[in-house]
Amino acid sequence: MESIILVWLAVFVPVAGAFLLPPVGGVSKGARNLGAFAMVGFSLLCSCLLLSSVLNGEVVTVSLPFLAGNNLFLADRLAVFMAIVSSLVGAVIVLYSMGYISHYKNQNEYYFMVVLFLGSMMGIVYSANLILIYLFWEITAISCWRLIGFFREKTCVIRADKAFLVTAFGALVMLIGFVMVYGQYGSFDLQTIKSASAAHPVANLAVLLILFGILSKSATLPLHTWLPDAGVAPTPVTALLHAAVLVKIGVYVYARLFVSTFTIDPAWETAIPLIAGVSALVSGGAALIETDMKRIIAYSTVSQLGFIFLGLSIGNDIGLAGGLLYILMHSIAKGGLFLCAGVVEQKLHVKDITRLGGLIRTMPVTAISFLLCAFSVMGIPPFGGFFSKYMVIAGAIKSGNYLITATFVLGAFLTMIYLFRLFAMVFLGEAKTTPVAEGAPVMVGSVAFLAVLSVAGGFFISYPSVFVQSAVHQITGVVQ
Repeated sequence: MESIILVWLAVFVPVAGAFLLPPVGGVSKGARNLGAFAMVGFSLLCSCLLLSSVLNGEVVTVSLPFLAGNNLFLADRLAVFMAIVSSLVGAVIVLYSMGYISHYKNQNEYYFMVVLFLGSMMGIVYSANLILIYLFWEITAISCWRLIGFFREKTCVIRADKAFLVTAFGALVMLIGFVMVYGQYGSFDLQTIKSASAAHPVANLAVLLILFGILSKSATLPLHTWLPDAGVAPTPVTALLHAAVLVKIGVYVYARLFVSTFTIDPAWETAIPLIAGVSALVSGGAALIETDMKRIIAYSTVSQLGFIFLGLSIGNDIGLAGGLLYILMHSIAKGGLFLCAGVVEQKLHVKDITRLGGLIRTMPVTAISFLLCAFSVMGIPPFGGFFSKYMVIAGAIKSGNYLITATFVLGAFLTMIYLFRLFAMVFLGEAKTTPVAEGAPVMVGSVAFLAVLSVAGGFFISYPSVFVQSAVHQITGVVQ
């Protein structure tokens, strides 16, 4: 019973609590800000308290008597892992927002949408049936639409509409796939579908439709263009979109459905890595020639998501473990990169890297934090990103798909080149702007914290690795 209550609280404290933030903000901005942080932090705490139960093999299911045969929520190792990653980075981003958003209008709406967004992510993570996945999926789309268009300028609104249309259309296509799955198995419940599909694999057309929705949300080529355009949003929002939550919804649902629940045609194990490889390479090339700081990091996100899809789709334990570990390490490090870019942008009002330079002299903490997070994204040892990238590529080699492996190795080299280029042009060389000091303490502290986590993720890799391996064992049915 205690575990069931924790699942309810992890989802509905931020979802329901978000509606309290605007009226509280009308009375006290400080109380609203702390309330937003407390709600996300409480969701993180609830997920952490579920750790001991799920690591001991318990699978927590939440159902209602009048919905017999259709569970509402499910907490296993995969769900708790993703919930902790998302709420941890989300809490840091909310804290950072207290410095970044403090002088803008529409703050009540901002905190409402951010917390509702993060609560909806918890809803997706813990959902035990396809209908709830779709419901929370659409709530995140609405929240992101408002957040991307936060500044209300014409360009911002157009790009927010673009993001909404692409992801909402993808969700509609995915819903058709869900209906086809219901028609095949007579249930939306994930556990029922898992048992039934073991004997009769999910129809390929349903797989294609659901995959279309997932790829649109995860900004995978050719459905990726909305993500770099979303850089018009406030930096904390872009960090949420690119690092911690939004694009990770797609890879999580892929893991939940295609790895943990569905039995599908083995041909998809070739098709999906191919799509991921092309996406990683093309977006890496785009990052190499881009000059907008936030768009470079955005294209990097598209590229790195390809590595995650590779790990989750190649069909062996080391690749799957690497893909899950990649979600953690990328969320932390990429969140740090975006938040560092936000410090620079807010102080200088410049995103064009050709107009920047020499900032390490006046913004040393931001510069070093950026470099440490970049090392993790590049996969430089001993940073956390090295181990996840190594495991994904090792899994690809083990699968025998050497052409795909070579594609991703090239993608890894591109990552090193464009991130070193970005760091050098922004923080090294001659100063091209008026010298400025570091950003607000809460902002600089947030990026430093994520940089420390990127370093610690490598030195203490055994701890997340044990959790990830246990999740893989549960997914693949290995008794532990």
